[in-house]
Amino acid sequence: MSSTVRIALDVMGGDHGPDIVLPGAEIALIRHPDIQYVLFGDEARIREILARHPRLAAASRIVHTDVVVRMDDKPSQALRRGRRVSSMWRAIDAVRLGDADCAVSAGNTGALMAMAKVNLKTMAGIDRPAIACLWPTMRGESVVLDVGASIGASAQHLVDMAVMGAAMARIVFDIEQPTVGLLNIGVEEIKGVEEVKDAATALREASHPGLAYHGFVEGDDIGRGTVDVVVTEGFSGNIALKTAEGTAKQVADYLRAAINRSFMAKIGYVLARGAFRALREKLDPRKSNGGVFLGLNGVVIKSHGGTDAEGFASAVDIGYDMVRYQLLSRIAAGMNNRPQVGAGVGRAVPVTDEMQVSS
Repeated sequence: MSSTVRIALDVMGGDHGPDIVLPGAEIALIRHPDIQYVLFGDEARIREILARHPRLAAASRIVHTDVVVRMDDKPSQALRRGRRVSSMWRAIDAVRLGDADCAVSAGNTGALMAMAKVNLKTMAGIDRPAIACLWPTMRGESVVLDVGASIGASAQHLVDMAVMGAAMARIVFDIEQPTVGLLNIGVEEIKGVEEVKDAATALREASHPGLAYHGFVEGDDIGRGTVDVVVTEGFSGNIALKTAEGTAKQVADYLRAAINRSFMAKIGYVLARGAFRALREKLDPRKSNGGVFLGLNGVVIKSHGGTDAEGFASAVDIGYDMVRYQLLSRIAAGMNNRPQVGAGVGRAVPVTDEMQVSS
């Protein structure tokens, strides 16, 4: 592998575009001086901001693009309007052409997934890609997938996600055999839809060397960190993700209101501010920002559209790690001996515009 990690950035993506993307890129560059950037977007705006960031400018090459994928574009609209000419497409295409090792965008999630799948194609043996994220838990972090690439999953797709999620977990957590659980409505083997039960049977009987199948897990097991990898289909995964984000904000608002309720409460806050600081750090969504598109012939990272520079830097950090520690080869090795679900089990659900997750 090259001594540098080349990262293509969709500079125009997200709610704030280059005003957040470029400062975030510099934060990540400070942490990883071996990064080289290819910046896709409005050259005049990029150069204006780079003038204030000489370190980033020295590590970057600019490719001008005129078209920006809007946050409210449907995937089909984005493909028609921005294929081959938008900053999002060009960043992904740089990975396909070998000009970059990964692409990072804070843009429209549905459009990014559609463009990535059309441009990079899925890896051999993989029907559909999935979005995996890092989830803060009581034990540290877990990998959770799929959090919104598509709705529905066959039993084989659930098995494939278990293999891909375990490959990512081996990189992120530096463990040889991550524990994997299937999200279900109960831990009993008789519960759940047939696709989930069939996937459980395949994982339990196969004894895949790259993962340790734990069994079914429930919603509260995600936050507990019961397993290293939680596998579910994109509809329930995205609901779980948005529920967790909303709950974290709700807890923060409750604490803020309680602290301001009385003078004695403010005194209590001063005395316990170390504990509150630790809680704030734990709940900080910026630290786990960055969804990994798994199952493609290339590394693509989705940053939250409304994040700040520190959050975008976290997404770049994840892309860096996925390249440096060879995510694609690890997934390919795992797929060579993946568990197979019995013929005719489960059903594949096609992806449509309505299945995109919110950006």
